[in-house]
Amino acid sequence: MAKISELLASLEMDELMELVQQELENGTDPVSILKECEAGMVKVGELFSSGDYFVSDLMMSGEMFKEVGTMLEPYLDGKTGDILAKVVLGTVEGDIHDIGKDLVYVMLKSGGFDVIDVGVDAKPEAFVNALKESGAPILALSCLLTTAYDSISNTVKAVEAAGLRDQVKIIIGGGPTDESVVRYTGADAVGDDAQSAVKLCKEML
Repeated sequence: MAKISELLASLEMDELMELVQQELENGTDPVSILKECEAGMVKVGELFSSGDYFVSDLMMSGEMFKEVGTMLEPYLDGKTGDILAKVVLGTVEGDIHDIGKDLVYVMLKSGGFDVIDVGVDAKPEAFVNALKESGAPILALSCLLTTAYDSISNTVKAVEAAGLRDQVKIIIGGGPTDESVVRYTGADAVGDDAQSAVKLCKEML
C-alpha cells in the first residue's frame, strides 16, 4: 500500500491509477487507499517547501488526487451507508488553493457526509447561499494564505447577518490556521488535517 503514496509523490499518474484499480479489485478498504494518498500529498507538500517541486507539480498532484477520489467515490458511498449530515465546503475569497480542500472533500465523503463544494476564491455570499439551499449544519472553510484571514472573518459575519450563525458550526483549516485564527475570525474550531476535519464534523453533530 505504501507504493500508492510513493507513486503519487513521484507524480506517476498512469501507474498510480492502475495500482488503485488493482487494490480495489482485490477488496482493499478504500479509506486506507485514501489515507495512503493523503500521505503522498504530504510528501508533495514537503518537496514543494524544499524547492524540489514547483507550482505545476502541486497542480499535477492535485489532479491525480482528484482522479483517485473519483475512482473511489462509488466504493466510499457504498461503504458509508446513511448520510450523517450535509457540509458546505470551500476555499475563501482571495485564495485559489484547492488541494487541501479536495483532501477534506474526499475524506468527509468517506466519513459519511454529503458535501457541497463551492470551489475556490468563494465569496461570503456563495457560502451563505449554499447553506440556505442545503440546510447544512456545518461550514468548512479552507485557507492557505494568511492574507485571506479577513475573508474567513467576512464569511463568518455574512453567516451571522443571514441569521444562520446559531444553526451552523464553522470549522477552518489550512497550513497557517490555528486557534488564534479561530479567535480572530469568530469560527468555532480548526482542523490540523483532513482526518481531523472529519473528526471535528462528527463531534459537532
